[in-house]
Amino acid sequence: MRKIATLVLIALCAAGPAAWSAPLSTEEALKDRILGDPNAGVTIIEYASMTCPHCATFHTDTLPELKRKYIDSGKVNLIMRDFPFDRVGLAAAMMARCAPAERYHRFLDVLFETQEQWASASDPVSELKRIGQLGGLAPADFDACLGNEELMNGIIQGRLDAVNEFDINSTPTFIIGDRVINGAQPFEAFDEVLQGMTD
Repeated sequence: MRKIATLVLIALCAAGPAAWSAPLSTEEALKDRILGDPNAGVTIIEYASMTCPHCATFHTDTLPELKRKYIDSGKVNLIMRDFPFDRVGLAAAMMARCAPAERYHRFLDVLFETQEQWASASDPVSELKRIGQLGGLAPADFDACLGNEELMNGIIQGRLDAVNEFDINSTPTFIIGDRVINGAQPFEAFDEVLQGMTD
């Protein structure tokens, strides 16, 4: 578990003071979190579950290169939408969404990089609580976050909307305009699609 603590501290210390300010409203927590320039010409919508190993592979192996070439250059942005498959994945999604918006993607990085440790723990929710605490989320605020039925229902409704709108049935799934990429594909699969859309 030392790896989790180290990654949380490294990833989140750069975000400013450790303690979070006032809790987000449920409406704010459910808003899309955009990685990159909101005005970028191309948007990738990712549907992912926090407990999905293939989603973790995308975030640790493919996203850094995608970020370097397309997101950091302002050509593309990425919106991560929750598609939880289980109670633990839902809890992790809720915790990340309770983070201040500017810390959301750092929390995703930590959760995906350490997924194998916390998701397979005997008490994964306690491990999530510990990660949250290391990242500045007080235990009482963590409990309040996971007890927020409106937030939980909003995430579940988003999952249902994804099924109805895009016929999503597996993770990760990526919507890029009228193109769909399924699974943790290598960078080259995204590069092939994005080159023609960003030239």
